[in-house]
Amino acid sequence: MRATRPSAISDALAGRRRREVLHGDGRLFIVAADHPARGALAVGKHPTAMANRYDLLERLAVALSRPGVDGVLGTPDIIDDLAALGLLDDKVIVGSMNRGGLRGACFEMDDRYTAYDVETMAREGIDFAKTLIRINLEDPATVSILEATAHAVTEAAAAELPIMLEPFMSRWVDGRVVNDLTTDAVILSVAIAAGLGASSAYTWMKLPVVADMERVMEATTLPTLLLGGDAGVDPDETFAAWEDALALPGVRGLTVGRTLLYPPDGDVAAAVDTAAALVHPARAAVTAT
Repeated sequence: MRATRPSAISDALAGRRRREVLHGDGRLFIVAADHPARGALAVGKHPTAMANRYDLLERLAVALSRPGVDGVLGTPDIIDDLAALGLLDDKVIVGSMNRGGLRGACFEMDDRYTAYDVETMAREGIDFAKTLIRINLEDPATVSILEATAHAVTEAAAAELPIMLEPFMSRWVDGRVVNDLTTDAVILSVAIAAGLGASSAYTWMKLPVVADMERVMEATTLPTLLLGGDAGVDPDETFAAWEDALALPGVRGLTVGRTLLYPPDGDVAAAVDTAAALVHPARAAVTAT
């Protein structure tokens, strides 16, 4: 299809069966797969786990087939593949916008916009936008990314396109970018990100689960999805932390990738089902019955 009928990909996107972003219980469970475009192929101790695109697509197909999975977050190449495979009916598509800060690069803090743009997403029926905002108070590249993100937020609001911001306070440590996951740092990142753009009407947050999440969620009125973080942490501890955070006001669900797509035991369906039950407990109870 890609070689002989590339227009079929746009046709598949245009012809898919769409849904409201929020319906039913008003919560969202999004599977994330935008890591490869930033050169982040590792999962846990496996440096090239996400390098095999066919394997990744099979894992995504399993995840998207599970009840309770509302959608997928990806760059255009991932979304186009899934559309061509006919896997996006009744799913929320979240378009990843800035992937320029490549993992391990000397310019990693320069998270410039290299993937989706608001105009394309509005035209092609992408349901949601997502940006990464790493804020390094000692790196001058930060201010240009803040400005670019502000423009993206303004454009998204004008297009009535929901946009989730994933902010971190970050710093250089031994030549690599490290995100500060202390409670106060996450609160500071939220305060900075929430003020970007000429309107916050369509802005959401995508935040890590850290200690004292009650204080974090008191820092914003914006609807929030929790991010899953890296694989490798004990799954039971991870699921317990998600469950506690999902009970907080303002938290609308999960956006999780590698933790569920590459679980330690290899059982993608079981990992996804566990997370889906946390986000949609009533739906899980009906399914179990």
